[in-house]
Amino acid sequence: MPTWSGTRKKLETDYLCPALRGRVRYFATTYSKCPDHEGRAAILVDGVEVLKSSYYEFAPAYWKLQSELRKLEETDWREAAFKAGQTILEDGLFDQRDFYAAFQEFDNQSMETSLSSENPIVRIFALLDRRLGKRRLAALEETMENELDWVRPFYLLRIEAEGLNLQKEKEVC
Repeated sequence: MPTWSGTRKKLETDYLCPALRGRVRYFATTYSKCPDHEGRAAILVDGVEVLKSSYYEFAPAYWKLQSELRKLEETDWREAAFKAGQTILEDGLFDQRDFYAAFQEFDNQSMETSLSSENPIVRIFALLDRRLGKRRLAALEETMENELDWVRPFYLLRIEAEGLNLQKEKEVC
């Protein structure tokens, strides 16, 4: 597994679109004095943590939901764990390991695959990627209407940074 500094460099230098360089920063850490070296991750825009989560937010919600799923659906722990993980991630809760895993997925697949990934963090990485051109970005407008509430702001940030207008804005005028 690559180091966090190498991962951050790739995200902020190699992948990040030029219009957002210097405005978007990625952050992930593990706390060495915590049990199991738990930590947190965030995406900062203009120095403000726009997206953030930690193990201590993620874990209680995950274990509670997994327990509820096992009782309600009478499923085995593996299936309940998978469903709980997906649901919690869609709610915007994750830990630094999910952030690292999302980068590994993003770094090893095409832009098109990343944009349609089941992992919302991967979709955010793709929305901020320099390889996503302005025409393709504008074409995502309808898709973004159905996107998660915590992913959509990254689309709007990119649209604003690129100086693009949305179709809905044009229709109103």
